[in-house]
Amino acid sequence: MRKMIFAAAIAAATLSAPAVGQVGNSQGLVNVTVQDVTLLNNFLNDTQIAALNNLSVPVTVQAPISVAANVCDLSVAALAEQRKNGDATCTAKSGSKALADIVNRQKLKQKK
Repeated sequence: MRKMIFAAAIAAATLSAPAVGQVGNSQGLVNVTVQDVTLLNNFLNDTQIAALNNLSVPVTVQAPISVAANVCDLSVAALAEQRKNGDATCTAKSGSKALADIVNRQKLKQKK
């Protein structure tokens, strides 16, 4: 009896769990271009700012749609519509801690 219950539990978990290829960011990613790196000055330390200043501008990173909407001063709906028609892109008009963390990880290759 225990074997049957265990087998049923495994079958149920297997059916409800997403496949490895399906796991990801359901919001999607948006290419965010940072043309003015001074937008991130309040969110990075001096070493990070110096490293960022050594990169060629503009800097483009992939950010979750909610972060992109916030820093690009766009609605999530507008960016989602762009995604339907291809890659969504926007230019940062302000900085945020989330964007600074993404730039730090993707461009400066530094961990928190």
